[in-house]
Amino acid sequence: MDVIDVVLPCLDEAAALPEVLGAMPDGYRAIVVDNGSADGSPEIAAALGAKVVHEPRKGYGAAVHTGLECATSELVCFMDADASLDPRDLPRLVDSVRTGADLAVARRVPVSREVWPWHAKAGNTLLSALLRSRGLPVRDIAPMRAADRASLLALGVEDRAFGYPLELLVRANRSGWRVVEHDVAYRARAAGTKSKVSGSVKGTLRAVRDMAGVLR
Repeated sequence: MDVIDVVLPCLDEAAALPEVLGAMPDGYRAIVVDNGSADGSPEIAAALGAKVVHEPRKGYGAAVHTGLECATSELVCFMDADASLDPRDLPRLVDSVRTGADLAVARRVPVSREVWPWHAKAGNTLLSALLRSRGLPVRDIAPMRAADRASLLALGVEDRAFGYPLELLVRANRSGWRVVEHDVAYRARAAGTKSKVSGSVKGTLRAVRDMAGVLR
């Protein structure tokens, strides 16, 4: 079976990386794209066997796109590196792509109320509703996804901040892609890490601003 690259954008996720990388399924290879960590994340990732790539340009989209460009597998997966998502869910998404989907994405299902702050959930609800109004049947903004690498590059996603995943969905919809969504457990992020989006109302508003910009 061919190895599948998993791109993990990373900014100060040292406390989460052992759990995330330790749960990577057989046949899945982690590419940790460090976006300027100051907590030793790159060294920890390398010691745990991950390929480490450095992206000095700040921004979620910058890190994700650099990981996509550095990947070499035909199919590529993406997920957060904070341990809120389980890498063992990735094969379900990959199976969907192998059986006809152009893009497989995850819908977060919180294991408890506490794991998803109200402001972050509200922002996600609004944005996913806007996507559905455009004909894309999703209830989340693709925190975990799998697709063909060459096809993703051909989409030409331009956003390099928090709007990247939303622009990807918009462009996929315009291109007529078949998108399949899977429910996955959404857990508390690893202790000692902090969300750049849901960790504060300000962070959520900034992310929503970036994402809403791609819908204009």
